[in-house]
Amino acid sequence: MMDKVKEIEKVFREKCSNTGAVVVQKNGVRVYEYYQNDCTENSPFHVFSVTKSILSILLGIAIDKGYIKSIDQPILNFFPDYTIKKREKTIQQIKLRDMMTMTAPFKFKSAPYTKYFTSEDWVKSSLDLLGGKGTIGEFRYAPLIGPDIFSGVLVETTGTSVLNFANKYLFRPLEIEVQGDVVFHSKEEQMEFYKSRTARGWVAGPTGVHTGGWGLMLTPNDMIKLGQLYLNDGQWNGQQIVSKEWIRESTEEKSRWGELKYGLLWWIIDEEDHSFAALGDGGNVIYVNPKQKTVIIIASYFKPKVEDRIKIIKEYIEPIWSD
Repeated sequence: MMDKVKEIEKVFREKCSNTGAVVVQKNGVRVYEYYQNDCTENSPFHVFSVTKSILSILLGIAIDKGYIKSIDQPILNFFPDYTIKKREKTIQQIKLRDMMTMTAPFKFKSAPYTKYFTSEDWVKSSLDLLGGKGTIGEFRYAPLIGPDIFSGVLVETTGTSVLNFANKYLFRPLEIEVQGDVVFHSKEEQMEFYKSRTARGWVAGPTGVHTGGWGLMLTPNDMIKLGQLYLNDGQWNGQQIVSKEWIRESTEEKSRWGELKYGLLWWIIDEEDHSFAALGDGGNVIYVNPKQKTVIIIASYFKPKVEDRIKIIKEYIEPIWSD
């Protein structure tokens, strides 16, 4: 076993040098921890698109508590003050489900990041780009522009900020601390945030609405707790944080991009063992395998092109602790 563990650590040192932490938890017990780049279980990481899966949890909680009736509600039902352009029909047909399965069309071929980031309202800017001539039902992954609509839905339905809602119903029960809003006053501040190894909190746009597809800082300890919550069917210390039904629905295949399968803001890894994952740029992963009762997290600093972390988990890490 020690030889295999050394092999794992060699892979992360040589091929995944931007990694800060790898943690394996089985049957609720940590069986392996590896840290590099001077990191610990409490080091903050910008988890990029893992944020989307956290929004999935929050939307599930909002449904459980009656704030949202159904993910089959049209998106525009949540934004009664939003004015659509003339002859714009597609956006009227898009449902929350379509957005959560990444099967909603957008009005751009390449993401207009400058226009989005310099807008006064990131939610409205995302709504302005939603729809167009594309077909509802075709997979189109929205990395950054678009998911803020999920945050907007939560704000509109709960009457509070996403972070306040998350703190009350998710973070505090799990003893996760997200230290307030991160607000950019310039492009330079935003670039520094991407490079930072000390920043903590959750990015909020000009209107105070938190980002839905990126911008959340979590520690390895936070990430393992969130994975364990889903492995526990939504229970934590005897409290039902999010319903078992939502966990089941959000981690079943709803759409597909080639061979990649997608649920409701979660990636489906293997239907045979029902493994699924939250994935973020740079190699950030919360991986859950219910059959093996295992949670594996990898926390990483941003790097444009990285080794496939799921492949590493499947080939090197998971076999060591499989039954």
